[in-house]
Amino acid sequence: MSVGPQSAPSYFSSPLIASEQTFSAARTFLRAPRTASAEGMNLAVLGIPFDLATSNRPGARFGPDAMRAASAQLAELKAYPGGFDPLSFVSVTDLGDVFLDYGYPQHLPDTIEKAAADVIATGAFLMSFGGDHFISYPLLKAHAAKYGPMALVQFDAHTDTWRSPPAHGGAVELNHGTMFSRAIDEGLIMPERSVQIGIRTWVDDALGMNIVDNVHADAMSAPEIANLVRELTGGAPVYVTVDIDCLDPAYAPGTGTPVTGGLTPLKLLGTLRAMSNLDIVGFDIVEVAPSYDPAGITALNAATIAYEQVCRLARKTGAEARRYPLPRPTVQTSPTTAAA
Repeated sequence: MSVGPQSAPSYFSSPLIASEQTFSAARTFLRAPRTASAEGMNLAVLGIPFDLATSNRPGARFGPDAMRAASAQLAELKAYPGGFDPLSFVSVTDLGDVFLDYGYPQHLPDTIEKAAADVIATGAFLMSFGGDHFISYPLLKAHAAKYGPMALVQFDAHTDTWRSPPAHGGAVELNHGTMFSRAIDEGLIMPERSVQIGIRTWVDDALGMNIVDNVHADAMSAPEIANLVRELTGGAPVYVTVDIDCLDPAYAPGTGTPVTGGLTPLKLLGTLRAMSNLDIVGFDIVEVAPSYDPAGITALNAATIAYEQVCRLARKTGAEARRYPLPRPTVQTSPTTAAA
């Protein structure tokens, strides 16, 4: 006999949102149902365990599973800020991982693109977990087929607009530092409407992309960054990509190419929340390599960033975002007491 939420005996804990212990939950994002199709769902999570394009430390193929495991505790309580259960407003499914035949690497970009296109065709919002950052290229191709050229909003330590060497026989270079130059050349993204935030490595030719480097991002508030992004994207459909190395290595040591001097999670999450009114049509988070972070900090930050996208959709469908009010003193301090 199966024991479900309605028939659970008293020794099964069933809090308001969670129905399982956080440390023993099934490994799906936010413990959402695992399904074979995104049909009829608002949001679909797709894992892409690909790291053949990494140029430094490998291991991002384990990123999707680490993010799912870290997300279990996020579904235990109501969202903050917010005070709501986003899964009461947004239907979410976890489609598992794309099957990638590593024996034939040149076929993998097409495999990723087709898997993404199949999800997009259902009308669900696609949120992809990498994997290294190369996966954004086939994902952009799949989204551009529906939405046309998009504005790219990229949180990253690197621009990833370096140039590829000449291809052999039309093959796609598997490189996580050149895929956005290819995306520009193919008209998938509009560089003049795209923004790269947190950049702290040098590229000689930015290819027309707008850059908010780490120093500017540190000096600006999250709403200021979001307002600039809003002005630059100009109402175009927006694809958001988050390379976890946009965060300082203090917050994201588990990544292939960490660069010091990065964003804080608070600044990044605040910026994403302030960008809620953009026309965001796709989202990915990449470069989580959990083997370099035994404490799981990187995966937790990545899962929280992804969770914010679920909360964004929940707010768009009526969830009210609340915060604790700032305390105000109610007793006036006398001059004598203050002097003492």
